[in-house]
Amino acid sequence: MTMSPNELDPPFEVTEPTEWTGPVLFNSPHSGATYPAGFLTASRLDVTALRRSEDSYVDELFLGVVARGYPLMRAHFPRCYVDVNREPYELDPRMFEGRLPSFANTRSMRVAGGLGTVARVVGDAQEIYDRRISVDDAMRRIETLYKPYHRALRRLFTKIHRTFGAAVLVDCHSMPSTTGQKDERPRPDFVIGDRYSTSCVPVVAECVEQTLRDLGYTVSRNKPYAGGFITEHYGNPGAGLHAIQLEINRALYMDERRYERSPGFVALATDLEAVAGRLGEIPLSELRPYRAAAE
Repeated sequence: MTMSPNELDPPFEVTEPTEWTGPVLFNSPHSGATYPAGFLTASRLDVTALRRSEDSYVDELFLGVVARGYPLMRAHFPRCYVDVNREPYELDPRMFEGRLPSFANTRSMRVAGGLGTVARVVGDAQEIYDRRISVDDAMRRIETLYKPYHRALRRLFTKIHRTFGAAVLVDCHSMPSTTGQKDERPRPDFVIGDRYSTSCVPVVAECVEQTLRDLGYTVSRNKPYAGGFITEHYGNPGAGLHAIQLEINRALYMDERRYERSPGFVALATDLEAVAGRLGEIPLSELRPYRAAAE
């Protein structure tokens, strides 16, 4: 975790391989850990509390895929500052001083839960701010961070699609090992989200699930995470564009209280390279647009 006195520069990073192996792109939108000083000053919470919404080290877990021939995109800004896995204007009017634009989505379930594009809460509903923030501040975060991020992600996804005739986006996330409820069942090691088989062709989710199971992990599909904005809006299987969300149980690779990597980190990173390799082996004929595949 770092603190930046000025605006984030660069706000995100794309690491491309020297040689491209296949049509797979890895994206880590919530692993950013550079907290602008002004944001920390405005927050009523300390950095440790703010980091509860972070997908800590997920970008590092997937760095090995680049050597395998697949690009990796990762955010540097934290999710609680602006969340790129939301609609561009999912905003809670209770948070802001001033009137939101008429096109803002103020009624989504995510806004109601305090987890809009600019979050109101972290962790177990801890309020981030002790006073309202300006609408201009929210708009600036969206214009300078959210929109450039999605332009770059869309450009990279389109490049892969043009090169291979199909593209697979793996949206990489992590989840707490427990919600803290006494009667909670143990969480699986991984949760695969494919928007209930709508964001990718079945072979993509099946490949990921079977590879993880072969490696000895427990896997759930779409419960409790079916995929967010990125999975839903980038996945278009009929056009040869496939998106899948991968949630990793943090207990596999980190000490969740100390925000430190655990001894299991290296082994998990190696296994994720294997998942990337298996995805890259899916025949392009099974990923390309339906019409092209039929021809």
